[in-house]
Amino acid sequence: MVDVGTLSLIILLGMFALLAIGMPLGFASAFLAVATLLLKFGPDLMFGRFGMGPFNVLGQAVYRQMTNYVLISVPLFIFMAALLERSGIARDMYSSLNVWMSRMRGGIAIVTSIMAVIMAAMSGIIGGEVVLLGLIALPQMLRLGYNQNLAIGTICASGSLGTMIPPSIVLIFYGLVTETSIKALFTASFLPGFMLASFFIVYIIIRTQMDPDQAPLPPEEPGAPAGREKGLMFLGFLARFGMWVTGAIFLRALFFTVTGENKITEGVDPIPLGMVSNIPWIIGAFVLCAAVVFVIVGRERTATGWEMGKGLIAPTVVIGVVLGSIYGGITGITEAAGMGVVAVFVIGLIRREMTFDIVWDAVMRTIKSTGTIIWVTIGAAALAAAYTLAGGPTFVANMIVGADMPTMGIILVMMVVFLIMGMFMDWVGIVLLIMPVFLPIVVKLPPEEIGFLGSVDPKFIPIWFGVVFCMNMQVSFLSPPFGPAAFYLKSVAPAHISLTDIFKGFLPFIALQLMALSVLLIWPPIVTIFL
Repeated sequence: MVDVGTLSLIILLGMFALLAIGMPLGFASAFLAVATLLLKFGPDLMFGRFGMGPFNVLGQAVYRQMTNYVLISVPLFIFMAALLERSGIARDMYSSLNVWMSRMRGGIAIVTSIMAVIMAAMSGIIGGEVVLLGLIALPQMLRLGYNQNLAIGTICASGSLGTMIPPSIVLIFYGLVTETSIKALFTASFLPGFMLASFFIVYIIIRTQMDPDQAPLPPEEPGAPAGREKGLMFLGFLARFGMWVTGAIFLRALFFTVTGENKITEGVDPIPLGMVSNIPWIIGAFVLCAAVVFVIVGRERTATGWEMGKGLIAPTVVIGVVLGSIYGGITGITEAAGMGVVAVFVIGLIRREMTFDIVWDAVMRTIKSTGTIIWVTIGAAALAAAYTLAGGPTFVANMIVGADMPTMGIILVMMVVFLIMGMFMDWVGIVLLIMPVFLPIVVKLPPEEIGFLGSVDPKFIPIWFGVVFCMNMQVSFLSPPFGPAAFYLKSVAPAHISLTDIFKGFLPFIALQLMALSVLLIWPPIVTIFL
């Protein structure tokens, strides 16, 4: 029988060879899983007692992954993203953001980044965001004379923010594989995700201020509001929307009060913004918003501001339904995904955009995307189970720990492995194949030696490592030669933009992603600050 060291090398070289000849990752992983058991145990032990030998372990591993309830959220989020992409919700959102920021230097690029953050918070699907931004934002930036590299990099880097910002499917898969709280992962990834988005926006501002030719200002439209007048209209828009939100929250709190569901009970968490003690504050917020609308801004300005900004309402409602139901303790991840689909569908019906063709196209795209993810999951789960049965994780752990490196040295080696694997392999395979090997090692490292500024509570180490892993996957979406974001954008970009041009536009944004990854490694408490 082959020893585990030789077996590890065979698996590594075999994976690269099979991917190089074009075999899909799911089938390559499944083939290597069977080959691993054959080399380790031989055909007699594998097939001698059907349903009871090592081969049965593969079936159990696959069954365990496929029967996980949270996995249902993946096709639901993909379906929601497909509906959003085909409906006019995203386009209206872009138009509204553009109204408020178009006169700012680099404003279209900044609007694109903000839109990507909102899209990420709605669905957490990366490919759909890049395609949508490529269809909406790229033509406009090129038409206005924006630097091509800046436009390409902004779209692809911002479009990949769905990896970090909840509800991220990468975080969902990590939670499934490592049995880590997905809600805690979502909470921990908020600040790093928005930090990365802010890096992009600050970079755009600095780059366009230093070289105005990178982002020419669009011609000013006659009669368009500007300066203080525009600011008051935006304030009126926010205040009017605030009245709707506080009014809905008041009715909710009133309902809980009438039904007696918000009584203070020992051992039961209070309902967020639903207790009797919250009602005076809610009324106060409503009165303040009303005062802004009717006294400070005026009804006419508010009405104009509402028309200019109403494209932001539908996305805000979807985000509120998905994330609000999770953090409000109303539903779990899977149910929140289902509620998000319903919210998008109902909004589309109200806007008279939800045709049979759009729904059918969204269903077909969901089936194709989910099928790809499921096959990769099956193959990678089988290979991970076979490698574990062969003693692979113990071998890798002993090899890393036996190298007598400092704690951060071990973690940095893992980061390099993630970055290299991300250049050639889909993130689903990396989660399922690498994480069962690396996470047990990280958990056993001295927690006080993780990071350089501050430390991580031992119970939060799996969460911190999951967020760090997702930041690595941010880089992988842009990394040549197989950076998926490049191919997503190429599918909708003008013919004169080549893949080489696209990868060239990535370079400054990859540096920003590595800077954000360094922050998580140097200062781990930024991940656990809200836990």
